[in-house]
Amino acid sequence: MDRHPASSPLAAPGLTVRGRTLAWGERTYVMGIVNVTPDSFSGDGLLTSSLGRLALQTIISQALRQQAEGADILDVGGESTRPGSIPVPADVEIDRVVPAIRALRAETDVPISIDTSKAAVVSAALEAGADIVNDVWGLRLDPDLPQVVAASGAPVIIMHNRSRPKDAQQEQRLGGRYVGVVYQDLIGDIAAELAEQVALAREAGIAPERIIIDPGIGFGKTVSQNLELMRRLGELRSLGLPLLIGPSRKSFIGYTLNLPPEERIEGTLAAIGVAMMQGAANIVRVHDVAPAVRFCRMLDAILHA
Repeated sequence: MDRHPASSPLAAPGLTVRGRTLAWGERTYVMGIVNVTPDSFSGDGLLTSSLGRLALQTIISQALRQQAEGADILDVGGESTRPGSIPVPADVEIDRVVPAIRALRAETDVPISIDTSKAAVVSAALEAGADIVNDVWGLRLDPDLPQVVAASGAPVIIMHNRSRPKDAQQEQRLGGRYVGVVYQDLIGDIAAELAEQVALAREAGIAPERIIIDPGIGFGKTVSQNLELMRRLGELRSLGLPLLIGPSRKSFIGYTLNLPPEERIEGTLAAIGVAMMQGAANIVRVHDVAPAVRFCRMLDAILHA
């Protein structure tokens, strides 16, 4: 596999967030997942019924452990995005994430991203201390979001997403997956739709150096399409923007290996490795931070030797 496929130069050599510089191409950065939900697909949701003191302490402990394990960014989310999940109102999401972000910001200066698609949640989260917006709908769900992000000056992660409830199927042990999703040209379609979403961001006034793209592994893609996407990720470098990938514990790994979410670490690392070999993983978003950090540091050392 060619680890230096042809690509457009990145819009900027790096991004500085809260005094820390993410220097694209120097190494792979690790984003730790902090799910403030009761219904995460991966089984790691930290919310039971309400965000009481005990739940908040658990959230902070997990996030600080991820920081100690080497996480460069902490990604806080208050709404599950698993296949077939039920959306929650903005006020519920705010009640979940804002106390967690405030508490985390009092404990650490590690950049925090808010995983949401709602403008109201973004505004509340940024005010509470978040630094980055991570939108799984890529600025297309809430028409107010592009302007809110632009006005804040926050970096934004724009994800490709063709998820539709009708395409989701559930299996008790392996979880949800998408079936029957049709692409005319998988990589071509993803690249074109991401380019449209980036244009939307630019039109709103978001600077190109503050945009990161995410191909949306697992979102509106079948198992076979996810596998093909992983194999061809390097082709998306032609968009000239840093790439975040999130294969962690995803169902395409589970259905390929016949394993439940908590047993998908090796599959996750295999996917990360393939992406890194293609130069297509500037940031990796993971549940299991310690093994991911060790894996990325070792593979980065080999690739940059």
